Amino acid sequence: MLNDTYIRQVRAALWGEPVVWPEEETEGLLRLHAMQGTGALVYPSVLADSSLSPYARVQMKGVCLHTMQTQAHMTIQLKAVWQALEKAGIRPVLMKGAGLAAYYPSPEQRQWGDIDLFVGKEQYHPACAAIREAFPKALKFDEELDHYKHYNIIADGVSIETHRVTIALQHPIDEKRYEAIEKEGMAKSELFVLGDEGLEVRVPEKTYNALLIMLHSWEHVLSRGANMRQLCDLALLLNHTADQIDKKRLEHYLRSLHLMDVWQIYAYILTQSLGLPLHKSLFYSEKVAPRARRMLEDLLAGRLKVSEEKVTASGNRFVRKWRTMKVRMRNADRIVQYSPAYGRHMKWTTILHGLGRLFAKDRKWE
Repeated sequence: MLNDTYIRQVRAALWGEPVVWPEEETEGLLRLHAMQGTGALVYPSVLADSSLSPYARVQMKGVCLHTMQTQAHMTIQLKAVWQALEKAGIRPVLMKGAGLAAYYPSPEQRQWGDIDLFVGKEQYHPACAAIREAFPKALKFDEELDHYKHYNIIADGVSIETHRVTIALQHPIDEKRYEAIEKEGMAKSELFVLGDEGLEVRVPEKTYNALLIMLHSWEHVLSRGANMRQLCDLALLLNHTADQIDKKRLEHYLRSLHLMDVWQIYAYILTQSLGLPLHKSLFYSEKVAPRARRMLEDLLAGRLKVSEEKVTASGNRFVRKWRTMKVRMRNADRIVQYSPAYGRHMKWTTILHGLGRLFAKDRKWE
């Protein structure tokens, strides 16, 4: 099956093993790697195969070349924005793609499409101002509002996201708990030297980073749909840092946010499908096996994405809120098939949040 071949390729590439490319599955594999963001990971190992068809070779070289060029260009922009923020007395933390690339067999094997910088709520507005000043010709289409996760500009073709918060949670208690976790993890951020130029940046502390990478992927499952590259990130992060992670603290984080069952689903996929050694797959459990396999199957088929369901406009406030609640309930029902525990949590969150919003003043952006 195509999916089985794809998984074997990703697994082999993660650990530097030979990758087999069945020519008869070329179109399907190229499509899957494009959809899942894993082309740059797998293709360098395949290009050495002399039996590869000219068509496949051209497609793969194009992806690898584009990734290398994009990274070089984005590193220049990262250096500029980092220096601008530090000059303004702001202490950013580099999140996700660029910082995770170092864990790959070669940094060029990790595609990253934007620059994510965490500055926090207190530094948010000064950071946005400093970035606008540093890039006066940048495209600016996001408003600098306090209910947004981040402020976004496009500088010379590069998206730069300045984050107030790393993850947006719906339940006020979850939000408060995560804010404390985020504050602790970012306060302990670690120095990291990026690329050949030796740019010194800060990245999230390892225990918190493991939570952040998983939760970022799960946030996509809850909305836009996750991809395999996010799972590769977590597999390689754990492979390199599991022995340095504070397991007791990570367990506390997961349980306080109702995420232990979700983490175990990820751990099962990382071990059974992607080959992460069992002793590095923290909190691994066999009990989630059927649900983990279902989630992986839906991920590869592009079925994790929430259906596009707009709330029908209504002048009646109560009708509008009720329709929104029903849409969120259907999303919770979708999640139950993967994690019944988190699906139930979503339903209670939707009820409590919905009732709270029902009797609160309308917010101007709603």
